[in-house]
Amino acid sequence: MSKVYMCIDLKTFFASVECVERGLDPFQTNLVVADASRGRGALCLAVSPCLKAKGVKNRCRIFDIPRHLHYIAALPRMSLYMEYSAKIYSIYLKYVSQDDIHVYSIDEVFLDVTPYLNLYQMSVKQLANMILDDVFKTTGITATVGIGTNLYLAKVALDITAKHVKDNIGILNQKMYMQKLWHHTPLTDFWQVGKGISNRLAKHGIVDMYGIAHCDEKILYKEFGINAEYLIDHAWGKEPTTIADIKRYKPTHRCISHGQVLFDDYEYHDALLILKEMIEVKVLDLVDLHVVTDCIFLHVGYSKNIIKATGGSRKIGVRTNSYTILLNEFIRLFKETTHPNYKVKRITISFGNIVDEIYESYDLFTDYEMLEKEKRLQLTLIDIKSKYGKNAILKGMNLQEKATTRQRNKLIGGHNAR
Repeated sequence: MSKVYMCIDLKTFFASVECVERGLDPFQTNLVVADASRGRGALCLAVSPCLKAKGVKNRCRIFDIPRHLHYIAALPRMSLYMEYSAKIYSIYLKYVSQDDIHVYSIDEVFLDVTPYLNLYQMSVKQLANMILDDVFKTTGITATVGIGTNLYLAKVALDITAKHVKDNIGILNQKMYMQKLWHHTPLTDFWQVGKGISNRLAKHGIVDMYGIAHCDEKILYKEFGINAEYLIDHAWGKEPTTIADIKRYKPTHRCISHGQVLFDDYEYHDALLILKEMIEVKVLDLVDLHVVTDCIFLHVGYSKNIIKATGGSRKIGVRTNSYTILLNEFIRLFKETTHPNYKVKRITISFGNIVDEIYESYDLFTDYEMLEKEKRLQLTLIDIKSKYGKNAILKGMNLQEKATTRQRNKLIGGHNAR
């Protein structure tokens, strides 16, 4: 029996939640989820289906909304959206085992429903309707679903086909895909085809999936390298990866990263303060996970992109999760690579080659007593923060005017939590 997948998306999820919480119909209410206090340039995380029908695009800026349209501006509440998402996930579990669910994002999942069609003695469309009805009756959230014979076709059926049918259910198999979507444009409507890939294909006169499918593969491999394989497979509606494959996957290398787009343009010394705060936060993660690192990475982006980003990576001589050691290494890298005369807008740090702390190693000059004392302090900090909140205990640097940790501890995904 061939595989059958569903890709379920919660329609304009954040905006729909805000409407439901207010007792309003998302399809009859003009609402945007945005922090209006940030000015007209604030990003709208979601707009209600009603506003979308009037031409307002998701992920727009407030200034993009026509002035004649009156709307509710709802402050983002990420904790609330996570609660709704968890509740909806529990609905999926009523019908499908967690082994057959892949969570793609807070508002989107893939389900392998292949074994359940015989179990429930119903068609895939009947099962989809049953799940969507349950989600709506339980939460008031409208969902759309793409159904396909592989993960790619299910996603494309959701993104392209389901939007144009009244029942919010799109269905594709390989033959239907070639018949209906081979000549669909723009290419950026297709999963994993961004503007960059689309522009590079356009150089070769390729504007649709039919063009990719019938292009000389040598041209595609020369342009995209090994990634051409994915493009070619998808052009033919093929995708060999299954949810079981995703569940089994274990990366050969682990890394822990943390990035910030700063609230303002920061001077060099203020950016260094933010770097120190970020290192402190992520080192506590290393300790909490009982892992160590021997490789660090720094990326610094500048205001208005007036110069190229700077930074780099550095292999350090020990495997550690010591704040003192990692802080010193990052400060050296920052001072060696960051331009002191340009304002900073973005900072990203990463710890690479993450391994279990049983592989912790130090050199002959290491002060083991100091490290043990530091480790006990870090574990105490983790315990306090887990019990009483991230802002329960702070350092002096976190109280400085340009510090961001206190404020960001109140955010989820960079947005207001409650």
